[in-house]
Amino acid sequence: MIAAADLAKAARAALEYARAQPGVREVEVFVAANTSLLTRLCYTSHIASNGVEEPKSAQAHGIGIQAVFDGAEGPRLGFGSEPSDLTPRGAERALAKARAAAVFDPEFVSLPRPSREPRGLFDYHDAKLMALDDASLVEAGWKVIGGGLRTFLASSRLAELAGSDEGLRALGLILGGDVTILQERIAIASTHLPQMQTDESALITAFVTAMVEARDAKGSGWSTGVRLDDFTDESGADAAQHAIEAIGGRRVPSGEYTVIFGRQPVADLLNNLIVPACTASAFYASSTPFLGKLGRRVASPLLTIYDHGAMPGLMGSKGITCEGLSTGRTDLIKDGILVGCLSNWYETQRLLRDPALAGKLGATGKAAEAALAPRNGFRFEAGGGRQFYTQPGIAASNVLVEGSSPVSLDVLVRTVRDGLYIGRIWYTYPINGLRAGDFTCTVVGDSYIIRDGRLAAPLRPNTVRINDNILRLLGNVVGITKDVKGTIVWAADEVVYAPEIAVAGVRVEEIAGFMEGLS
Repeated sequence: MIAAADLAKAARAALEYARAQPGVREVEVFVAANTSLLTRLCYTSHIASNGVEEPKSAQAHGIGIQAVFDGAEGPRLGFGSEPSDLTPRGAERALAKARAAAVFDPEFVSLPRPSREPRGLFDYHDAKLMALDDASLVEAGWKVIGGGLRTFLASSRLAELAGSDEGLRALGLILGGDVTILQERIAIASTHLPQMQTDESALITAFVTAMVEARDAKGSGWSTGVRLDDFTDESGADAAQHAIEAIGGRRVPSGEYTVIFGRQPVADLLNNLIVPACTASAFYASSTPFLGKLGRRVASPLLTIYDHGAMPGLMGSKGITCEGLSTGRTDLIKDGILVGCLSNWYETQRLLRDPALAGKLGATGKAAEAALAPRNGFRFEAGGGRQFYTQPGIAASNVLVEGSSPVSLDVLVRTVRDGLYIGRIWYTYPINGLRAGDFTCTVVGDSYIIRDGRLAAPLRPNTVRINDNILRLLGNVVGITKDVKGTIVWAADEVVYAPEIAVAGVRVEEIAGFMEGLS
């Protein structure tokens, strides 16, 4: 992987070259190198399998240049990139593409200027993750498989169903998923930034689905982290245990239930509905259910949600944004009140100068400026790292969810008394547009029926879906657990440090039987 010093050298040379070209007013150079390491998990008790497949890797590096050019009608803004070439010739081609693509943007103010907040993280990456070899990657995969197999073998319920080791294999025990390591290095040089900025980060995740195929039972598990030494077998063990607990799943009729949303559903709802609604671009486009509600109650007073990109030890933390600005804490909802939103430099400047700011955001002046701090300008792409060939968008980093009166899960289940525990959902998306707040999702696993204050029976996967409104859910929160866990959903860039959340009156609809085999 290319060293950070070499990326910085290339960025500095590209900036000097671009600034010297005719008609160039401002320049921002972004250089990145990303490596994704992955090993697939595939264990089946009744069919010959490798258990851990061969490791795979994908690498990419390149240069992206955003430049402001002179134009007859005003400054013209363009972006261009060049892959796999950090030489002066690569910078020349990237700038030529930016010039060819340049257009007049009446809402453009300037390229990013220095942040008022100091940088909080330096040298925070794990050297072992940055230097991981194939053998260590495969070892991590076997650690996860081992956790799942030990859990299966220790289960008295499976032993009773199987009657023997041969019978245990015949139950169709399956473990599938992956272990992934993402390594990132970036360098940024810009007309307005006082010095070269570099950053390095690394993370490790594991996702596992387990099955007891002969009993149509399925469970999931995951783990997130930033240190190789802290990586455990929890994802495999959790998935296997959830699959065992899912045996004998039952259906429930349509109706309104008090629902405890597990950590994965909480992360999924945040990723697909709440976080997109809390971005400056959504307010500018009037496409958020929180339109004009800054400083007003939008959720239960029990609930607080914030993003923190500079908290040490969390998986989504970064030293700087992909605009070279400081990361930090951005409060979104505090004790049920909307207090801020995620933004990058461009969207902050555009919204603050919008004549309709008061109606769109619900505030103007210093209150609006405080709510729109540009701490979340990232060049992410579907969970694949910070990419040189994209312009900065708005993305969360670490989303933390807290309750004002948190309790244990046992206490929350007893408080709910009768309802549902929903542990895994998928296909969560807004219907009627994000602004309406209406959404749908399907319950696909790790879920239970709550009776008399206990988890009484597993809920059969793919037998119910939730059709509701996110504003109604936020307002009907009745309890939040105190234990959080880093949670990522498919193709997400942010990490949600999620508790379990109980919501009253959730609309649940039964699905016809033909859906049960899908997942």
